[in-house]
Amino acid sequence: MTTEINFRGATFEQSAPSIHQCPPENGLEVAFAGRSNAGKSSAINTLTDNSKLARTSKTPGRTQLINFFSVGEGQRLVDLPGYGYAKVARAMKEEWQRNLSEYLQERDCLQGLVLLMDIRHPMQEFDSMMINWAVEVEMPVHILLTKADKLKRGPANSTLLAVRKQMQAAGVSDLVTAQCFSSLKRTGVDDLKRKLTEWLTPVQEVAQESEGSEPRT
Repeated sequence: MTTEINFRGATFEQSAPSIHQCPPENGLEVAFAGRSNAGKSSAINTLTDNSKLARTSKTPGRTQLINFFSVGEGQRLVDLPGYGYAKVARAMKEEWQRNLSEYLQERDCLQGLVLLMDIRHPMQEFDSMMINWAVEVEMPVHILLTKADKLKRGPANSTLLAVRKQMQAAGVSDLVTAQCFSSLKRTGVDDLKRKLTEWLTPVQEVAQESEGSEPRT
């Protein structure tokens, strides 16, 4: 049986000002990315049940560091700086785009990308760019449609269905999954935990679980 990850035991590991100062590529990690107003830090805090783990700010775009959090031996969550809202120079934004692309395409221990989007404004230009980068290297992506509490259940489910249909139309539904999420109501936390556990479980552990299961008839 796959080992359960204790997300509540998450601890801050280190911050890196650039892709080149990230910790050594050992173990497994999952990155969280999204526009600065998508609720990324709030989602990480809700996942770990620690309101002070990832820094939140009333001014989106404040956090410019890559933050690493340990959730087990050789298992990390990575909080990437929010993009698209911060009032920084164009040259700095372009440099961050290059760094972000390099991180997604060359970080060997990266197992998947959680891409957060405000459910009221999904699939902005930045979101499409991130998905394209990930798909190029066959990196799985899990879309979190955040702030689902801002919509009634019907419109929220309609938005989720529309995003899934868009991924199917683009031929990437095998790599890109999606769900609704609300930090305020804790909607979708268990679904997110299952996805992260799937990504952060060592391959040999999965293989052992498969070998131990009874053959299908």
